[in-house]
Amino acid sequence: MISAGDFRNGITFELDGQVVQVIEFQHVKPGKGAAFVRTKYKNVITGSVVERSFNPSDKYPTAFIERKDMEFSYSDGDLYYFMDTETYEMLPINKDMLGASFKFVKENMPVKVLSYKGNVFGIEPPNFVELQVTQTDPGFKGNTATNALKPATLETGAEIKVPLFINEGDMIRVDTRTGEYMERA
Repeated sequence: MISAGDFRNGITFELDGQVVQVIEFQHVKPGKGAAFVRTKYKNVITGSVVERSFNPSDKYPTAFIERKDMEFSYSDGDLYYFMDTETYEMLPINKDMLGASFKFVKENMPVKVLSYKGNVFGIEPPNFVELQVTQTDPGFKGNTATNALKPATLETGAEIKVPLFINEGDMIRVDTRTGEYMERA
């Protein structure tokens, strides 16, 4: 059992017979009245997203999600193929189930495929990935003291904000959970 006060991004639990995953959460303690947890969660099977507030003391059964190590092989239209690293079997997954963090995954990258009772509902990329910057404005030497950022396109097509001193061709480390630049690789 998990209490609503322990909700974090990625936590899965059972609610009214459905398996849901927390996408966003916010602990709210108003000046007047009881505290509550404002949550946005996704039904892992249907993909529908719902916003709801919970009492922090409410308890829900934890849903055990199977996380299998696989490798992203290639895409063909709306199907993305993942290879089981033990049996070399290919698993096609529809583009709709991949989620926002998939934009940081390139071919032959290891990922975790998430399933509940045999039904695949998403993937989980590594927390940190190293990607090459393919397009950005020219960098400026000595511009490391300010927190100024500029847009950059990565080799996977994802767009993020990077510091001014990053140039095209640089390898950078990206946090896939937040989509933020971490450091040069």
